[in-house]
Amino acid sequence: QYSRSEAWSLEEGIVKSGSFNIDAGVGVRAVSGEKTAFAYSDDISLSALTDAASTVRAIAAAGQQRRQRVGTLKERRSAHSPAHSLYLPHDPLISLGAADKVRLLERLESFARAEDTRVQQVMAHLAGEYEVVLVAGSDGRLAADVRPLVRVSITVVVEDDGRREQGSAGGGGRTEYGFFTDE
Repeated sequence: QYSRSEAWSLEEGIVKSGSFNIDAGVGVRAVSGEKTAFAYSDDISLSALTDAASTVRAIAAAGQQRRQRVGTLKERRSAHSPAHSLYLPHDPLISLGAADKVRLLERLESFARAEDTRVQQVMAHLAGEYEVVLVAGSDGRLAADVRPLVRVSITVVVEDDGRREQGSAGGGGRTEYGFFTDE
């Protein structure tokens, strides 16, 4: 599994915070009767995968002897189901440049302030993630998924005669940042 994520926050017309994160790793799970063994590493390499598999095998086999036929290659191939995509595998983090992301947040603030003169404070947030997952079964089956995810949200504080109220809204989906532009 590999993922990159970012978040941008604008308050009072200024980008107040931003973050970027990369996570990667490999995990191996074995189920033996009532036992489940799991090992992982944040290093995606053949040696890390081999070590994790050896560790899981040792944990799962402790005190038990069991064999399981996994079938011939032809049998495993016939068990595969065709892939289907639920969404496009776009990388949202590169779908807009940094300046365009800031402009999008500034535009949200402008929309909110234009709605009502009582608007006192606007906080706009933009976040995106690009995640890739590959699952390999002991029967030889492979499954993969590319998961883009974007979200935008806005919080508005209004004041009238000393009374302050706030409201929030947001949305997003498994798409790219272009979803939030006029185009």
